[in-house]
Amino acid sequence: MATDLLTDKAIRSAIKAAVDTGKPGKHADGRGLHLEARPTGVGWWRFRYRFGGREAMLSLGVYPDVPLALARARRDEARRMVAAGVDPAQARKAEKAEQRRQVELLRYAEAGIPGPGTFEHTAREWLTTKHEHEVSPGHAARTLRRFEVDVFPALGWRPIAEIEPPELLAVLRKIEARGAIETAHRAKDSCSQVFRFAIAAGLCTRNPAADLRDALRPVPTRHHAAIVKPDEVAALLRAVADYKGNPITRAALDLSALLLLRPGELRHLEWRWIDGDTIVIPPHLMKRRKHEKANGEPHLVPLARQAVAIFEGLRPITGGGRFVFPALTGRDRCMSENTVRAALRRMGYANDEMTAHGFRAMARTLIAERLGVPAEVIEAQLAHAVPDALGRAYNRTTFIEQRREMMQRWADYLDRLRDGGEVIEMPQRGVA
Repeated sequence: MATDLLTDKAIRSAIKAAVDTGKPGKHADGRGLHLEARPTGVGWWRFRYRFGGREAMLSLGVYPDVPLALARARRDEARRMVAAGVDPAQARKAEKAEQRRQVELLRYAEAGIPGPGTFEHTAREWLTTKHEHEVSPGHAARTLRRFEVDVFPALGWRPIAEIEPPELLAVLRKIEARGAIETAHRAKDSCSQVFRFAIAAGLCTRNPAADLRDALRPVPTRHHAAIVKPDEVAALLRAVADYKGNPITRAALDLSALLLLRPGELRHLEWRWIDGDTIVIPPHLMKRRKHEKANGEPHLVPLARQAVAIFEGLRPITGGGRFVFPALTGRDRCMSENTVRAALRRMGYANDEMTAHGFRAMARTLIAERLGVPAEVIEAQLAHAVPDALGRAYNRTTFIEQRREMMQRWADYLDRLRDGGEVIEMPQRGVA
C-alpha cells in the first residue's frame, strides 16, 4: 500500500484548486489518511478505518494548524489503537469528556465547592433529587445536617469511586467516640443510600457502607419512661385528677391516657377533626412515610364516653379556635411539646419515671395484660405500621368496631383504677 503520498507543496496546490474551482477535493496520503481540500481555503485531515466490522471516520485537525507530519503521527497513533482493540473515536469522546470534567472540577474548586464525582456533590444530588421527595422536610434537614457535621469534612472532596470501607468506618468511629451510637448508624445508612445512588448513576461500582454491616456497636435499646403497674397507674390518675394547673393542660393529661395518641398527634388535634364519637386524624399528621402522608388513609380514633365528655368540657374554652389544645401564648399555634411533660414534672414525676409518650406504652401494656385484647387490635389503634399494604387496610377497616369496644373498656378500667376499685381485670382472650 502506497504511503506518504502528499507533500506540503501538493497540499497547498490542492487547497488553491478547491478555492479557484469552488469544489472540494479529496487527496490520499496512504494508510487511511487523506486531506479534504475545501473552497474556504482550509484542508481537513481525515482518517478512515474499520472497527467492529464497520467503517468509521476520525477527524485529525485542520491544515495548516495541523501540519503534514503531525497528521501522519496522529494517524499512526489511531492505527495502533485500532490494532489494540480500542476505537479511536470513542477514546477521543472519553478524553474530551474527561477534559470537560476536569474543567468543571476546577471551576467548583475555585468556588470552594466539591465538584461532580465527589462524595459531597453526589450526596447533595441524592438529597435533592430523591431523599427530599421520600421523607418529611424535617427528616431531610436532619440528614443533611449529619452529612455536613460528620461526613463532608472528611469525605466531601473525595472521589466517590475511590472511597473504601476502612475510610468510611474511620468517619463513623469518630461519631461513635462521642457516644452518638444511633447517629453513627443513621450516618452509615444515609451513606449507603448515596453509594447506591452513585452506582446507578455510573459514578462508582460498589457500596463500601454495605461492608460495614457488623462494624459498629449496636444501638442501645431505649424506651420512653412509662408507668405500667396498675397501682402506680392508679396513683398517677389520682394525681392528674388533683392537678391544679391550667384546665386545658389537665384535659391534655386525661386524654393522653385515654386516646393512645402520640404526643404530637394529641397536641395538633383540631376541632374540625372530631366527628361525634370519632376523631379523624389526617394522614399528613401521622408517623408515616412521605408518600403515605400525602396519599394514605386518615387514622380513626373511636372515643369512649369519658373522652367525649372531656371534649365537650373543652369546647366552651377553646372551641372557637382551630386547635383543641392551643398554645398558652396564642390561639394560632398548638400547645407546646413541653406542656404535658412539664405538668408531669410539677406532679412529681421525673423524666425517667413517666413521659408524655409513656401513656402509649402504659396503655399498650395494660390493655394486653389486664383486658386481654388481641395485639393486632391494639397495634391498629396505636397506628403502628404492619408489614404490607393489605394488612394496613385490614387493620383500618376490620378492627374499627373492636377498637371502639376496646377504647370504652380501657376508659372504664382507668376509672376503676383512679377511684380505687378493682385494679385486676382477668384477661378475656376470646374478646376482641
